[in-house]
Amino acid sequence: MEAGTKRVKLIQLRKASGFTQEGLAEALHLDRTTIHRWESGRGLPLPYLWPKLAKLLGLTREDLLRVFGADGVATVASSLGGATPTAVRVVPDAAHVLPEDVRASQDEWLRIRQARGRKISVRAADLYPSSWRADRGPVLAGPGWLLGKPIALDKVRLARSFDVGATPSLAGAHDHVLPLNGGGGRYAGYSRAVRDLVRPRLFENRLSYRLLDVNTKNGLTLTFGTTTFFEVFDVKEALAHEFRRAWLAAGGCLPDWEELPLRRSIADPFDPRGLPMSPGISTLTIRRDRWGEHRFLVHRRDGNAVADGGKLCSLVPSGEFQPSSVAEADVGNDFSLWRNIMREFSEELLGNPEHDGGGVRSIDYAADEPFRSFEKARGEGRFRLWHYGLVMDPLTLGVSQRTVAVVDDEVFDTLFAGLVPTNDEGELVTVGGGVGVPFTGRAIERLGSRLSPTSLVLLRMAWRDRDLLLDD
Repeated sequence: MEAGTKRVKLIQLRKASGFTQEGLAEALHLDRTTIHRWESGRGLPLPYLWPKLAKLLGLTREDLLRVFGADGVATVASSLGGATPTAVRVVPDAAHVLPEDVRASQDEWLRIRQARGRKISVRAADLYPSSWRADRGPVLAGPGWLLGKPIALDKVRLARSFDVGATPSLAGAHDHVLPLNGGGGRYAGYSRAVRDLVRPRLFENRLSYRLLDVNTKNGLTLTFGTTTFFEVFDVKEALAHEFRRAWLAAGGCLPDWEELPLRRSIADPFDPRGLPMSPGISTLTIRRDRWGEHRFLVHRRDGNAVADGGKLCSLVPSGEFQPSSVAEADVGNDFSLWRNIMREFSEELLGNPEHDGGGVRSIDYAADEPFRSFEKARGEGRFRLWHYGLVMDPLTLGVSQRTVAVVDDEVFDTLFAGLVPTNDEGELVTVGGGVGVPFTGRAIERLGSRLSPTSLVLLRMAWRDRDLLLDD
């Protein structure tokens, strides 16, 4: 059908089904102008819309194709769930995609991505059995992942594996979570779309440590290989986008699993052989006050600066588990939870530039500041660290490590005399004029609705174990 030829049959079917243009657009979560373009003979629905549009109009797949007269477009069977290739001609060739179709696709993708907030992550947890919940909260944990009591950080054993294999990816088509690019084709990956359409200030494809195994016999042993930030990011954000899209379409109700094909393709979310995992480290930092007025640090992330986790509050410091550079010497030298945490303290609390391999040599943690002072305080027992294990965010299925740092007041005030209230990723939350938030049960619960679920779970566990953590 030539562009500009009115699709009279489509108009008749819409009216016969009881829809105005506005009503059909609302049912499909689109703008009315999109329906108007279709009926005017300009453009075709995007692949993920065809099954729902056919259902709304009471048509078979083949009848809907005939209504649109899908001439001169590429054959894609998967978008209509198994129709034969000869019958399915639904995805426009890039040369036939109109600029307004690209804009509509990108606007819709951004609209879905901007649906954020704690309630979405909490809702995603309802997809999974209650036995998978961490500490009865809206956070997941694999068997043995979360420790009943924290262990000293140096009791966690790390192992490196060089027999890693390819990083696993999600099975199935990704069209429903990726927008069209400027050339009319589909973006190749989620990170590419974020780079072009969201443009966060901090967004680099750095080398990361990839989790390969969790062993809880005789303590906690974590085995790692390597991956890249984007390899894991693409999977996590595609899963989150798919859920947001289905959640919005369901009016805020829990989506059916049939609406979540990417998530459904994951046989076991706790198996690192089937799902790429790069567990970043989130640390609850407590300033231990000699008079009992303990406080903890909370960070409000800037959604314009970071590619994920914007708008929610989180614990600080938090960061990816990564070496400072791709040099093999650094990959080995930085393979340490403590060294990773120190770098995050340096960057997020002291405002130092990211330790990203930009220097002329590897970091000397025994001599370079502030690491030398951090090491000294820890050696004196006045900068203590604990590990609670791992948890999984139910929305992204991203894994993170939960740790606690307890720093004596005098040492804290010396180490962080140059504390910066605002950094590249957001700002520190202050309550009552002091640094951070009072470490009390009441303050934790009042802050709860603003915290990411994974942060709240760690805070509640730390409050439960406060006598152990704050003991001399």
